[in-house]
Amino acid sequence: MILQRVLVLGGSGFIGRHFVAQLARREIKVTVPSRRRERAKHLILLPTVDVVEANVGDPKVLERLLRHQDAVVNLIGILHGDFDRAHVELPRAIVSACRAAGVKRLLHMSALGADVDGPSAYQRSKGAGERAVLEARGLDVTAFRPSVVFGPEDQFLNRFAAMARWLPVLAVPCPKARFQPVYVADVARVMMSALEDTESHGRAFELGGPHEYELKHLVELVCAMTGRRRLVIGLSDRLSRLQAAVLEKLPGRLMTRDNYLSMKVPNVTAARFPYGIAPQALEAVAPAYLRPSGPRERYPQLRWRARR
Repeated sequence: MILQRVLVLGGSGFIGRHFVAQLARREIKVTVPSRRRERAKHLILLPTVDVVEANVGDPKVLERLLRHQDAVVNLIGILHGDFDRAHVELPRAIVSACRAAGVKRLLHMSALGADVDGPSAYQRSKGAGERAVLEARGLDVTAFRPSVVFGPEDQFLNRFAAMARWLPVLAVPCPKARFQPVYVADVARVMMSALEDTESHGRAFELGGPHEYELKHLVELVCAMTGRRRLVIGLSDRLSRLQAAVLEKLPGRLMTRDNYLSMKVPNVTAARFPYGIAPQALEAVAPAYLRPSGPRERYPQLRWRARR
């Protein structure tokens, strides 16, 4: 089946913008709903993309959006807040709307570590949502379980870079927590390949980059890439829990106790990257967007290289 019209939920987000761009290159007509059209203005100029203001949390709105679509892609996910609503109730509503609208093809973004019996509410909700879509009868579903995703607009490496800009000492919680960062463009390529691949129906792809890292090492790498000499300290388990408890009460919620629980499980995979795609290494991509660009920003980087 050749897909001509695709609804992308969460299309204005980090992974979404890359995936939507790939769909546009294939001249596939894409509908991206957003509560505020202004938030998706970066997609409006793409020739085959239609950004509409809509509340996808309303089942009737969701069903209306799905009419006349060939497929739906769910990229909606959160790190804080009402996990059940975003990760469980919404996928179930999507399944119901697909059945009502006669749409059979569904791509679903899960997460590495998703497990209904996981230690964190995030992992349990992701596991429940993934199960809900994969077990949905009458639908052709493919799920994706990436490790932490990096790229120019990420909220992972960029957050560490921002902290390194202002803080002389970086206290890292769960310093031995393991991650396998995967490049956002590689995730989008896998999704694009799977979209029309009937062999992917009923499967969940685990996606990890070519290398594993401990969290403390990742923070040290970011400091090196930004040219900032910083003292990076790994916190004990007790202090990591305490830091999470404090930070979750502050504006921005840099970390929560649920995040701490998630990091107790290694975020890595032994699965081969699908479709013959060679995933790009963090060291080959991240310096280009983390490196300071202005004259004042480049000065610390030169000092780092000179070890001054």
